[in-house]
Order: sequence, then structure tokens, then C-alpha cells
Amino acid sequence: MKKITILTFLAVSFIAFSQQKSKIPTKFFSTKDKIVTVYTTADSTKLRLTQTDKLVFVASKQPLETEISVFVEPTKTFQTLLGIGGAITDASAEVFAKLSKEKQQEFLNAYYDKEKGIGYSLLRTTIHSSDFSSGSYTYIKEGDASLSTFTIDHDRQYRLPLLKEAIKTAGGKIVLYVSPWSPPAFMKSNGSMLKGGTLMPQYYQAWANYYAKFIKAYEKEGIPIWGLTIQNEPMATQTWESCVYSAEAERDFLKNYLGPTIKREGLGDKKIIVWDHNRDLMNQRANTIFSDPEASKYAWGMGFHWYETWAGGMPMFDNVRKVHEAYPTKNLLFTEGCVERFDAKKYQFWANGERYGTSMINDFNNGTVGWTDWNILLDQNGGPNHVGNFCFAPIHMDTNSGELIYTPSYYYIGHFSKFIRPDAKRVSTAVSRSSLISTSFLNKDGKMVTVVMNQSNKSVTYNLMIASEKTVVTIPAHGIQTLVY
Repeated sequence: MKKITILTFLAVSFIAFSQQKSKIPTKFFSTKDKIVTVYTTADSTKLRLTQTDKLVFVASKQPLETEISVFVEPTKTFQTLLGIGGAITDASAEVFAKLSKEKQQEFLNAYYDKEKGIGYSLLRTTIHSSDFSSGSYTYIKEGDASLSTFTIDHDRQYRLPLLKEAIKTAGGKIVLYVSPWSPPAFMKSNGSMLKGGTLMPQYYQAWANYYAKFIKAYEKEGIPIWGLTIQNEPMATQTWESCVYSAEAERDFLKNYLGPTIKREGLGDKKIIVWDHNRDLMNQRANTIFSDPEASKYAWGMGFHWYETWAGGMPMFDNVRKVHEAYPTKNLLFTEGCVERFDAKKYQFWANGERYGTSMINDFNNGTVGWTDWNILLDQNGGPNHVGNFCFAPIHMDTNSGELIYTPSYYYIGHFSKFIRPDAKRVSTAVSRSSLISTSFLNKDGKMVTVVMNQSNKSVTYNLMIASEKTVVTIPAHGIQTLVY
């Protein structure tokens, strides 16, 4: 009898301790005295990242089936945010140089100032030319496998000045990574920087050395490089700069050449990102590279794009989740997305912005740590682009009037980048109706940020619920809201 009593006491004590322990994390975030500030952007309105409400939490009971709710659970946290931003290409830098000094400052503030603009904290740039350059070029003379002629002088006119101004406007610190579109022509099987081809084995080491020289040259200019991707879109034969790597070829180049070279050159702190292509084949690439211990040790994670929809299919968000589940120690980074097939009549086409919101929410909810748009600025023709691959950017410049054109994409990205800051933790968030999608992050300063997007043609009134507290919010049709509390 005494033994049973002791066992019962221990069981009750354990349950009590477990319940007490489960309550501990709730002290990490409390709705008590929290004001919910609501910012809204919506189609067919003038609302553009506009503060539309200040709300408070009130006691709540079990929601009814007829109510629509967004549920946030602060005690369940996931990945840490690296940053959100876009790419400074040659095209962006060339257009920027055409702006007046006043417009240049407006533009820099619009992207990189978190008070005056949307606070970009992540940046990508290219290793020599891409399609979004006025022409193809490299940093060496053709045929120079020794790289003795290596110089980044080409970038001094446009790209380096813009990079430096962006970093300065961002407060002197930004996460910057770099990507090549193609090795020099003489290193490739097709003898051209364009139209695919492969890196020939006799140039593996020279090409690995090229990355190291580029990183060191940029850092000598006062531009810190955080990381690099191995190859932009390694399964695409494009009319522009491109180079094809099978999964096995990328794996072997990483483990036998690039990884050891970066380490040997004193750049071992640089993060190496594999794949850098669409969601459709990312799982096979992850299996091939991450399952190889010698290759995997050099890989920080995997980059991916959104262009798997080019043939009319749907975004394959589930593949992102599956890579995250299979390789939870590897990071996922969205490295490029833009709206293709430029048409100046569609500057304000709302679905372009919604494409960003949908992708960002789903990618973050599936484990992505950072999100990078493509060109931050293009002209009124969607360029310059030396092969006619004209696209949209969140901001365009009309070179005739000198004015900046802000598109819905700029505001949709801003609903994330302005409020969700680096080192924020993603928080468990779910919705009760498919008309809404949502994600949440807890910033280091203790502010929770919940982004809600309404994909429907009608305004929606919903509960934002945390434990037994709620606030009631209305989101317009085809709108996006950021709730800060």
C-alpha cells in the first residue's frame, strides 16, 4: 500500500511538473497589454503598406465553425531568418546610374532603409556577366587558365558603387552572396558562355580558383561576401550565360575542387550553396550531394528558384518541405524569382504581387531561412538584357521621365522584409480556411509579426488567436496584411 502511494505521488508530481514545464515557454511571449498594429496593401485601393488599425487582444473561447481564424502558437518555433532581399545585377546598377541624385537616394531608401523603406537585409550579385548585363564578359583574358589577368575593373563603373551604397544605406551590414552564370568560354565543352555546355575537367581547378579570386577582390573593395552558390540554374541550357552540371558533376566539383579550394584559400567561413535552381528537381539534387559525406561537409545548404511553373504547372512547395525533412541540418534559401515576360501594360498587374506573397509564405512555412528576389531595378523595357530576356522588377525606372515605378511586388515583399528582421524565429501558424494563408515570426526584440494574405475576391473578417486571447481583423479582397504585436 505504501509503495502504491509513493508511486501515485511520483506520478502526480511528474504530471504537475510536466504541466508547469509546458507553461514556461508561454512567458517568452504574452498578449498582455499588446497593441496589434495592422499594415495593409490591397488591390483596387490606395492602401500600400498603410497602417490601417490598432487593435487589442481580448479573452476568447473556442471559435465556431462559421468563424475564420489564424492560430499562432508562440511556444513552437522553427528556423531562424537569415534575411530577405534582392539581387544587384549589372542591369540594376546600369539603370541606377541613370537616376538623378535625388531619385538615387529615394531608391536606396525604398529598399535598404527599414524606416523609410522595406529594409532589405539580404543581397545577391553575379560573378561576371549574366543575361541581365549589357553584354557577356569575364574578369580574365580568354584562354588565361592561370588567371594572371584577373581583374574586377569592369565592375567599378556601375556595380561596385551601387553595392557600396546599398550596404551603407542598410546600416553598413548586409548578408551578400554571389553566383556565377557560366565559366569563361574556353573552359566549356561548347566553347561559349551561352547555351549551356559543361565545365571541362581540365579546368575544374582553374574555375575553383576563380571563385576565390573574385571573393578576395570584392572583399578588398570593402564588400564582405557571406557565401556563394556553385552555379546558377545548373540544369538549364539557356540562350544566355549558362552551364549544365548533373547532380553527380556538381557533387564531385564541390568535394574535390571548390570546397577544398575555398578552405585552402582561407575562405572556409564562406557558405557554399548547392543547386540554385527550381523546386522540381531539388530533392534528387539534395539526395545526391547531401548523402555524400565528403561533399556534404562543404555544403551549407540548398538554393532554389520558382520557375518550375514555366510549363503551366503549379509551384512545388511540398518539395521544399521534403528536403527540409530529409536533411534538417541543411539550410534552404530561396535564391531567385521574378515575373517573366515583361509587358509595360502590366506594371500594376496585381497577380504579380500575389505570386510573391504566396511563394514567401509557403517557402517560409516549409523551412526556408531566407528569400531573395531577382533584379532590384530595371528600365521601362524590363532590361537591359543582352539576349532579350526581359522581365519585371519590383521597381522600374522610366528612363524618359526619370521617374521610379513601384509595382505591387515591391509592397508584397515589403510586408515581410520591413517587419521580419534577421535572426527572427518562425512560429507555428495555421489558418482555418483556404481563402487565407499566413506565417509568423518572432523578432529578437520580442515583437511578433504575423503576415496574412487573402487570396479571395471578398473581404474576410478573421480572428487572430493566441491561446485563449484573440483580436478580430478584416482584410480586403486580394489584400495582404502584416500584424505587429
